Amino acid sequence: MNQLDQLKQYTTVVADTGDFQSMQAYTPRDATTNPSLILKAVQKPEYQPLLEQAVAANKDKSTDAIIDQLLISFGLKILDIVPGRVSTETDARLSFDTEATVAKGRQLIALYEAAGIPRDRILIKIASTWEGIRAAEILEKEGIRCNMTLLFCLAQAVACAEAGAQLISPFVGRIYDWFKKQTGQEIFGADDPGVLSVKRIYNYYRKFGYKTEIMGASFRNTSQILELAGCDLLTISPDLLQKLSESNNTVSPKLNKEAALASDLERIAVDEKSFRFALNEDAMATEKLSEGIRLFCADTVKLEQMIESMR
Repeated sequence: MNQLDQLKQYTTVVADTGDFQSMQAYTPRDATTNPSLILKAVQKPEYQPLLEQAVAANKDKSTDAIIDQLLISFGLKILDIVPGRVSTETDARLSFDTEATVAKGRQLIALYEAAGIPRDRILIKIASTWEGIRAAEILEKEGIRCNMTLLFCLAQAVACAEAGAQLISPFVGRIYDWFKKQTGQEIFGADDPGVLSVKRIYNYYRKFGYKTEIMGASFRNTSQILELAGCDLLTISPDLLQKLSESNNTVSPKLNKEAALASDLERIAVDEKSFRFALNEDAMATEKLSEGIRLFCADTVKLEQMIESMR
């Protein structure tokens, strides 16, 4: 049995791509997308028709509305392939606007429901800012499930769980990138700072009984993935899915509830003041959250420019 099949015994595998062919090859349960993945996909000839159809069918609508339709088109195609859920991202430019994020979440769900998709198959992706977390709290109460993305520290994770978010996506690889840049060292295995961050979140959630799902994301190598075997979900890019499927080395679970309950973690406060202070004290989390929002915004603008050039 290859490593991918072994991993699936302990963890739900999610495809981190907008590429349908990759999803079909590796049979994940769920799939995630973001503005960067969608931008990358629509530049491929096989996905150009989705962009062209979204523009042609919505010529009288705003560019923003066309992007929403494009996101839904990808989501619907993905849901034909995966048996579970698809994550669809809100506009990163709304990351500090609770009301606008809530409105966008409702809008995306309405488009899916108009296409006959029940809301339990959709996760609305929102950046884990204080404002984004408050938006998720409102949406969750309406039965709109949220995937909290751009998450880099325990304070963000605790605030998301307290708000009742369905799922969080801690970014393992981007945490690793930051420490590698700072220290000039590559740290692999159990000591990888991205791996350690997710383990700490997992242990905290299990110790204090939070139901929010944890989905490790943004991996740089298979070592990071294998060190998180046992995590609720892991969202993995096609190239790393392929590497896992080509190896027959043994995979064993690294995260478990017993170890979490025995950990010495203590509860932390997550009101707005303590959240903002904890985030500010963590240089890596502050920088990577800001950078992530900027990058997603930039790719959304590129997508808008592509659409404008086609109108």
